Amino acid sequence: MRNAFAKAMTDLAVENKELVLLSGDMGNRLFDSFKECHPDRFYNCGVAEANMTSVAAGLAMCGLKPVTYSIASFNSLRCFEQIKIDVCYHNLPVIVVGVGAGLSYSELGPTHQSCEDISILRSLPGMTVVCPGDAVEVRLALKAALDLNGPVYLRLGKKNEPVVHETDPDFTIGKAIVLDHGHDICLISTGNVLPVAVEASKLLNVKGYSVSLINMHTVKPLDEKVLKLMFETHSLVSTIEEHSLVGGLGSAVLEWQSEQDGPGTARLCRIGTPDIFLSSPGAQMEARQRNEVGLTAPAIVSACLQKLKR
Repeated sequence: MRNAFAKAMTDLAVENKELVLLSGDMGNRLFDSFKECHPDRFYNCGVAEANMTSVAAGLAMCGLKPVTYSIASFNSLRCFEQIKIDVCYHNLPVIVVGVGAGLSYSELGPTHQSCEDISILRSLPGMTVVCPGDAVEVRLALKAALDLNGPVYLRLGKKNEPVVHETDPDFTIGKAIVLDHGHDICLISTGNVLPVAVEASKLLNVKGYSVSLINMHTVKPLDEKVLKLMFETHSLVSTIEEHSLVGGLGSAVLEWQSEQDGPGTARLCRIGTPDIFLSSPGAQMEARQRNEVGLTAPAIVSACLQKLKR
């Protein structure tokens, strides 16, 4: 995903002369092409994400379109106050990019794991939260975020994520992508676990279940139209995210559900990381396989079927 982001930034900057990139001392070689093509529009702000955010806000007030880039845990939690006061309070067109979200940097421990970022940033007025599912969506999401002309949090994985889309899907912020239609179980994924959700969908098909597969790439605002349809037409709806069960996609869906007069009869199964610190889980794939995490296709299938039988 980060390679797709770097290329998209370089390409979009050709057409958009106001686009500038600020880095928290990361991705220097990754952005070699950007710096070569646009040498006066790259700022290495050092290991100072809070200051970088304030600089980006100032650039936005001068008519530019800044994009800040750092590890997700640093570019959200460390500079939350600056995002709130300097960016969102003024409704500025700053795109905050968190790379290596969720358990992408799992082996480095809780300091680098980012399982709280959706929760805290979607709480900010005016903030849009977008979590692309693969490298194709990264490119489309960045362009859509620039066109939105307001505060956006763009949550990326790290590298080597499988590509799900063979061709460009219709990507609109706030509108989910329906990858498959069914009538028994609906899987709603967000972010870099989309390939896992695809695999889980196939396993459920083998077991005889008709499955709808939804990529809810925008967590704020949610696609309420799709949610209403899924809850009305399925026995089970399951949210899947590499993020804490506290405050993430599943919580957002629950909040929406609580406000509905007739949201349908489907049960809700929320799948995500537990409310604990994962101190020594190993690399990302190892962390996903831990019993308390359960972010593998077989574990997702098992959780859905258990919920369905209750």
